[in-house]
Amino acid sequence: MGLEMHPSLYVHPGDWLKTEIVEPYGFTVTGVADHLKVSRQQMSALLNGRAGLSAEMAIRFETAFGVKADTLMRMQSAYELARARGHEDEIDVERVPEPA
Repeated sequence: MGLEMHPSLYVHPGDWLKTEIVEPYGFTVTGVADHLKVSRQQMSALLNGRAGLSAEMAIRFETAFGVKADTLMRMQSAYELARARGHEDEIDVERVPEPA
């Protein structure tokens, strides 16, 4: 496992959104959920790292706050890959031989 994919180096996008967007703007979980027209439960799960960021939610944040959806989705993808790399030794798959 290379250092560049170490799981602890990647932040869940929900954590980042909470500390860098939601809190500085003075929103509560309920307030930002209402503003983005999603359920409080959905927003809470995202901001507390219990759910991943969907493309639709990324677009909602982009529209409301100006943070690029593409950037947020790259953050989600990097986070997921780092998590998977953290236990890749447990994935039991063999390499397919090159074609003859």
